[in-house]
Amino acid sequence: MMKKLFKTKKVFVLAGLTAVLVLTSCSDDFLDRTPEDAYNVDDFYQTDAEVIAASNHLYSRPWFAFVSNVSWGIGELASGNARTWDARNSEFQTYAITGEHGTLTQAWESLYAVIAQSNSVINTLPEKVGPNVSQEVIDNSIGEARMIRATAYFYLVRIFGSVPILEDNTEYVLEPVVPRNPVEDIYEFIERDLRFSIDDLHDRTQSSFYQIGRVDSNSAKAMLAKVHLYQENWSMAYQLSNEIINSGAFSLVEEYNDLFLVQNENNSESVFALQWTDSGVYSEGNALQSFFGSSGISGFADGWSALGPSISLQDAYEDNDERFYGTIMAPGAVYPNLNGGYTVPENINFQGTNVGIKKYVVGNVGGAMQSYPNNTYIMRYAEVLLIKAEAAIMGGGPIEEGLQALNKVRDRAELEDLDSYTLEDVFQERRIELALEGEFWYDVIRRGPDFSIPFLAAQEKGTFDNSTTPATVASEKFTPTMDDLLFPYPSNEIQNNPALLDPPVPFDFGDEN
Repeated sequence: MMKKLFKTKKVFVLAGLTAVLVLTSCSDDFLDRTPEDAYNVDDFYQTDAEVIAASNHLYSRPWFAFVSNVSWGIGELASGNARTWDARNSEFQTYAITGEHGTLTQAWESLYAVIAQSNSVINTLPEKVGPNVSQEVIDNSIGEARMIRATAYFYLVRIFGSVPILEDNTEYVLEPVVPRNPVEDIYEFIERDLRFSIDDLHDRTQSSFYQIGRVDSNSAKAMLAKVHLYQENWSMAYQLSNEIINSGAFSLVEEYNDLFLVQNENNSESVFALQWTDSGVYSEGNALQSFFGSSGISGFADGWSALGPSISLQDAYEDNDERFYGTIMAPGAVYPNLNGGYTVPENINFQGTNVGIKKYVVGNVGGAMQSYPNNTYIMRYAEVLLIKAEAAIMGGGPIEEGLQALNKVRDRAELEDLDSYTLEDVFQERRIELALEGEFWYDVIRRGPDFSIPFLAAQEKGTFDNSTTPATVASEKFTPTMDDLLFPYPSNEIQNNPALLDPPVPFDFGDEN
């Protein structure tokens, strides 16, 4: 059983661009430290252990709303990987989203809360640490915060495009009107954060200080490879992904379904994962099972089957692909590791799709409704292999090495090796490998409107009509416009910060590198 990391720490939080002070109780499984009744930043960071704990909260609470609602609304419903009848979220699949939609507010507030809490660590530690704290520990904690901040900005820029870059939230407590910055500046900011993290984070293959569950320099390098992929810097994406592969820092878990078992958390494939707890406290646990699972499967009054795998996603699997079993529950399928043995009902029918969801459904493992202890992957080693494959086929490196990386992913799925491959093969593998992990929308739209609009228009988001034998499809397809490929700013954020409607302002990087 892999070791669980930690719970939460007391932190300053800025939700969206509005300053809010949040003091949460401190409990840390990873360090076996008892809760503290009082917290004073001037007195706290006196030991290496206290500084290491400074970044604990960045792996859970501020991400809660994003993971619970935003990740699958955008990543799966909008992309055509899933469908729903739920009125609140169906607008993602029909491309009828406006700035009034609450899920967009959750995206903005959650990701800016990640940034605010990261900024607190980045700006506080250099000034407040005690004289007995080693510089290596300080640099590592700041490196963690900068990588996690970069990840939050990476989501924001892909969802909204131009957004404000905030380095120090305390500057905006009294004046929260902040200009937005150009997309190219946001990517530059992300790259700078990640380069810092590569240099300053521990390396799990070399450092005796590395702690399981945390990001390390290899994690930052993997994320930077992905950022370069999105900017079509194929040679750098290839170089960095190849360095990660050759480092031995990560490896594929042998069985795909085992990736999503609680006992296998923080495994060899986990590049960056959010660390949830079984405390039962709302926002300290993973809520995905509540939305993805069926009624009764968790032992609590959730299991809302809020979305179902679309017909297009089901049809995208090759015959005998082992990833289907680990992602989608088919009628009659047996899962020995789920609730002591679970057989999927023959009449399973999430949202009219005649199947259910297995990924992130872990059953009765403790916790509470909307608060389960299973990690959420932000990035896995399989994706690093696919980054290398894509970068190679686009001219960033030797195609034969890209093919080898692609086939490693296929081999685990028990599929035949390809003798050659195209960009479409990589796109297909990314869709299936990362299905229902909140990723596919971004893969579709980064290929540009000439590809993404007709592709999205072709996705079957309809339902099965089981009144006929065999069942027929009641087709539903929706065509987005160019404007739908980025989401609108939340209306309440525009009201609070009218500068969002002004032209982007170049970011002043100063002498930072």
